[in-house]
Amino acid sequence: MNFKTRLKPAIALIDLTPLVDVIFLMLIFFMVTSDILPLKSLLIEHPKLPHDSVPLTTQLLVVMDAQHVIYLGSKKSVVDLATLKQNLEGEVQQLREQNGGQEPTLVLSVDARVEYGLFLRLFSIAQTCCGRLRLVYQPLET
Repeated sequence: MNFKTRLKPAIALIDLTPLVDVIFLMLIFFMVTSDILPLKSLLIEHPKLPHDSVPLTTQLLVVMDAQHVIYLGSKKSVVDLATLKQNLEGEVQQLREQNGGQEPTLVLSVDARVEYGLFLRLFSIAQTCCGRLRLVYQPLET
C-alpha cells in the first residue's frame, strides 16, 4: 500500500516546549541551591544587661555567632581569628579616610553561647585595632 501525504515538511517550526521545561527546572535548581538567604539573617543571642546604650554614628560591626564564625563589616565578610587583626585594621583605616579622620566605633556582637576564652581573644584583638569599643547586648526587661 502506498499512502500519499499532503503535508509538507516544515523546517522553520521548532518546538520550544522542552526548552521551556529545562529553563524552568534550572530556575528551580538555582533558587533552591542559592546561599544568599542565610547570609542576610544571623541568629545571634545577645547577653542581657540592666541598662541600654545610645547608638553611635561611625561604626564597624564585628559579629561572632554560636558556631564561632566571625563576620566583619556591613557586608558580613567571613574572616577567621588568625587574619582578623589585618582585616580589622584595613576596615578601620578605610572608615577613617571616609569620615575625615574620625575614629570609628568598633561594635562587637558576640553570641551569648560563645566560650569566655574565645570572646576574650576576640576582644583583645579588637582593643589593639580600635580605641573605641561597644558591646551589643539586650537590656533586661523590667
